[in-house]
Amino acid sequence: MCGRLDINDHQLTRFVSEQLGLNFTTQTNHDLRPTQQVEIVAQTQEQELQQLSSNWGIQPQWAKRPLINAQAETAATKPTFKAAFKLHRCVVPCSGWYEWKAEEGQSKKTKYLFTHPDEQPFYMAGLYFPMTDGEKRLVTLTTEPTPQCLEYHHRMPLLVRPDEVTFWLTSNAEALDPLLHAPQDIPLSIHKAS
Repeated sequence: MCGRLDINDHQLTRFVSEQLGLNFTTQTNHDLRPTQQVEIVAQTQEQELQQLSSNWGIQPQWAKRPLINAQAETAATKPTFKAAFKLHRCVVPCSGWYEWKAEEGQSKKTKYLFTHPDEQPFYMAGLYFPMTDGEKRLVTLTTEPTPQCLEYHHRMPLLVRPDEVTFWLTSNAEALDPLLHAPQDIPLSIHKAS
């Protein structure tokens, strides 16, 4: 689920800076993969928005491979994610994400790109993990899909509306239940990716 992101620096730099009121910059990567660096937005201790660099994926001792996603519905109570959910929530501005779908009569899955029809950014909910070496690691949150996304995958990224980003970042964890479901009003454009 959502193991690749589309990052368009021109689009994101302009929209994110305007919508969130900070000087956001990123580098274009139309195939951002787990373990690679991604720019995120979090809050400072003074509850101001800040941009941070993070590597996508964590490697708990019990996990055989890196974890890149966590279920939004249970992240607040799972031991691996509980502290980060309380203290280190973030959003991941992106231009889109990819899913693969098995097509009838084809041996290979077809790759689809999910974008906003108006080229607006998506803000994926995430959790970041400050490491002892000063780096930060990231997992993105997933939720039950909208009917439109269900055709492609049984989970989808948890998307946060631009006007709810500050609430997502600054509220007590107990107040966030209304945001842990897929917003039905965020438009999606879905097309085959090359």
